[in-house]
Amino acid sequence: MLIEHRGKCFDLSKPIDIGISLHDGAQLNCYSAPPFASRPVVLGDFVGDMQQGGLLNYKTVTLNPHGNGTHTECLSHVYDTPLTINQALKQFHFLAQLITLIPHKTKENDLVLNTAHVKDKIEPGVNALIIRTLPNDKSKLTRNYNKTNPPYLEESLATYLNKQGIFHLLVDLPSLDREEDGGKLSAHKAFWGIPNKLRPSATITELIYVPNEVKDGTYLLNLQIAAFELDATPSKPVLYPQL
Repeated sequence: MLIEHRGKCFDLSKPIDIGISLHDGAQLNCYSAPPFASRPVVLGDFVGDMQQGGLLNYKTVTLNPHGNGTHTECLSHVYDTPLTINQALKQFHFLAQLITLIPHKTKENDLVLNTAHVKDKIEPGVNALIIRTLPNDKSKLTRNYNKTNPPYLEESLATYLNKQGIFHLLVDLPSLDREEDGGKLSAHKAFWGIPNKLRPSATITELIYVPNEVKDGTYLLNLQIAAFELDATPSKPVLYPQL
């Protein structure tokens, strides 16, 4: 099945899921979040788990959107506003560009992405940018990022993306900002235009995983979220290739 979007044709029969699923067992973690867990409801003789002899599966889920897997967040993550992600994201299909970048090491031995990495590389008409960082391997699916100081974006890059009209930014990192930055959150704030030019419809999606065989280029992005009235929700970004 084909679809045309903004003058480009995309193949809906070849979806590419770039989200990391939530599941029990080995799983990724960051910011010391409690691990994702699902537990069967037990009520007297009733057990909500067919593996334990129950008539059906009926489970309670515990999760932290920011620390357990792929998630999409809105302005209220770092700005005091009643806006929720379910209110902020009202459109779900975007013209997106996938680019692969190698973070560079600073004098402080941090790994960062800056404006030079993407300048003049963003195609006209794109309103979503997907950043895959190298090295890129499947350990990203179960990695423990706590106290590892993962790569992050310099504030200047977030400002540049804001000015370039990128409203939806997706990264395979735990955060746009340094793991410990004294609470500045400068890249988040620059992307959302805090404090003077707020962009309440802009979103940030973190902890994606783009397999190596997926080529850089233009895609149709379907950004799927759960209807949480919170600052963030687990999400499932899906790419469709251009013909």
